[in-house]
Amino acid sequence: MGRPNAFYLSLATLMLAGCAVPEPPAADENLATVLGEQAPVPDGYAAADSPVVGELPDDWVASFGDPQLEAIVEEGITHNLNLRASASQLEAASGLVVQAGSQMKPHVAAAGDASQTNFQGGVETNTTQAALQVSWELDVWGRVRAETAAAEAGYEAATADYEFARLSLKAQIAKTWFTAIESRQQLNYAEEVVELNEENLRLVEVKYEFGEVGMSDVHLARSDVAAARERIQQVEGSYRTVQRALEVLLGRYPSAEIDVATEFVAVPPPIPVGLPSDLLERRPDLVAADRRVAASFNQVSAAKAARLPTIGLTAGGGAATGGLSELLGADSGFFSLGANFLGPLYTGGALQAQVDIETAEQEAALLSYGQQALTAFGEVENALTNEGLLKTREELLAEVVADNQAALDLAQFQYQQGAIELLNVIVLQGRLVNSKVQLINLRNLRLAERINLHLAIGGDFTPPPDEEGVAGADSTS
Repeated sequence: MGRPNAFYLSLATLMLAGCAVPEPPAADENLATVLGEQAPVPDGYAAADSPVVGELPDDWVASFGDPQLEAIVEEGITHNLNLRASASQLEAASGLVVQAGSQMKPHVAAAGDASQTNFQGGVETNTTQAALQVSWELDVWGRVRAETAAAEAGYEAATADYEFARLSLKAQIAKTWFTAIESRQQLNYAEEVVELNEENLRLVEVKYEFGEVGMSDVHLARSDVAAARERIQQVEGSYRTVQRALEVLLGRYPSAEIDVATEFVAVPPPIPVGLPSDLLERRPDLVAADRRVAASFNQVSAAKAARLPTIGLTAGGGAATGGLSELLGADSGFFSLGANFLGPLYTGGALQAQVDIETAEQEAALLSYGQQALTAFGEVENALTNEGLLKTREELLAEVVADNQAALDLAQFQYQQGAIELLNVIVLQGRLVNSKVQLINLRNLRLAERINLHLAIGGDFTPPPDEEGVAGADSTS
């Protein structure tokens, strides 16, 4: 068995040096490219050199101080079928990385055969042969490395997609939980309104028996009771719907049997003032969009390299035994080494078309990233603004409820004394009911807006550790 020719070793060394694969631009560079001067991004949103891909902190769920909420969020993360499907897609993306990277490694195959030959005259020979074959494409122009880098960026995008699905599921569970509490409070209040109207009806019927009011007042009171009872049916239907929606999110059968709290938790303390400077790296959907830009950038590089010749090395060796080697008088072992060269001369424009396709895909990915970034900035700005506005609205609406209650109490006393008509009482009672329904809804809106803010900034409000590894002092979980 001879030794490999020095020519092949020199060729392999030369080819392994290859051409350098260009690095895709950083996230802030992509954003500056696509937005330009038309939509300058404040310095508070500055991006780091490389995106952070990984699990986000869960402290924002605990910040509400609701053990039941924490428990059902954990249940949803474990059992939600859509999230489990996202995890499976992540596994598929991981396989694509391995598949692309395998092109950079030698491919080894084993082959063998056995045969029996009968010659005239009764001569019989048995032969066996075994061989090992090795082939290796030399990535001279960086095509394989670019495809591998694209697959790795795709896996990072899939990882960020999964993390965003996880973050979104937590937010959706939390919002649905608070909406369920709102629905239950609305149902409880609707039952109180029925009792209030039934008490009014009893009072009106007594006054009617003594001739103090007419039959019209009785009909009005009865109408209010029926309307209040109809309201219960409406609110109870909404409550059951929300219960079932929550159970589906948790991976349970939608039986509307989940136990829901009767009171809202308090809105957590105010957030630290300022813009989230690491928004572009911590929001998983933005990370995913940036990684898709990187993947498309590498696909363009791979498409350009595909227009150039491919060069590969092959080697093989093995042994043969039996009649064949005996007839030929040859040694039973063999070894071969070779190189191959394939250069595209004419493909009808297919290779250039692929470059054009990948370039267009890169442009689309870049524009999509810019649009998602603008949307994210808008979500943060809106959530920060609404945080204060909803707090003020709740305080003012609480005053409205208190004043309406005081006015109704006075009107009921006046009606009992015969000073005013029942219609005046009904009007004030309607004002109280509407304002209290709005207050319950607004308290849910405040909690939902806080969740929106967590979703907008991609996690909790704790700033990243400084160079000494100590978090900033003004953080709030």
